[in-house]
Amino acid sequence: MKEIIAIIRPEKLENVKTALEEIECRGLTVTEVKGRGRQLGITESYRGRDYRIDLLPKTRLEIIVNDENSEKVIETIIKTAKTGDIGDGKIFISPVEDVVRIRTGERGEGAV
Repeated sequence: MKEIIAIIRPEKLENVKTALEEIECRGLTVTEVKGRGRQLGITESYRGRDYRIDLLPKTRLEIIVNDENSEKVIETIIKTAKTGDIGDGKIFISPVEDVVRIRTGERGEGAV
């Protein structure tokens, strides 16, 4: 199993959720976060003064999938969340040792 963590633009969330549902990936956790990447934030002007905003709002998706579905999920996120501009986000992939469904105690891939 794999854990896929995707940091995306907040305005792309609904499109990504819809695309994931279309490939039958329904389980995910969504968190509103703030962060920055290589661009180190942005500079905006307000009433003639420049302000640096170095932590930008992002959306974090956490998805646990079987190994055979991981590439399809990753490609779907990339295709749906990509604008081609700086700040589109990142995807992190990690192995998952085990999963336990709290309600039933079921373990492993069946619990996903």
